[in-house]
Amino acid sequence: MGDKEIKENKYGIEYTKVGDYYMPNLVFEKEKINLNKYGRARLNFLKQNRKAEYTIMFVNGTLNKHLKEIQETAGERIDIIIEQLKERNNLTEEMKNTDQLYWVSMMNNFKNVAEEIVYKELIYV
Repeated sequence: MGDKEIKENKYGIEYTKVGDYYMPNLVFEKEKINLNKYGRARLNFLKQNRKAEYTIMFVNGTLNKHLKEIQETAGERIDIIIEQLKERNNLTEEMKNTDQLYWVSMMNNFKNVAEEIVYKELIYV
């Protein structure tokens, strides 16, 4: 007997009859993206702590888009926070030449603070 497709059901999923079973016609994401540390952290968080959200996004084909948005937003947010911290602490580019060790240590501190904020606001929610 031939394969029979069911196009409409209450969930909007198409099925194909294979033998005695109906198999869902699922199409998964094919887009490849390069994840940076923020994208990988979000992916791991979803897999370990938000399994239902992860599964839904994976099946719906929105996982890669979500991870790409998170990592882009995280990068932009970190840059903004670092600039704000530089302004508040009067850290100028001129100081890079006059007191290099101080400038580098302050920039490292700013980056760490910015990353903590981003992880709390975007990654681990």
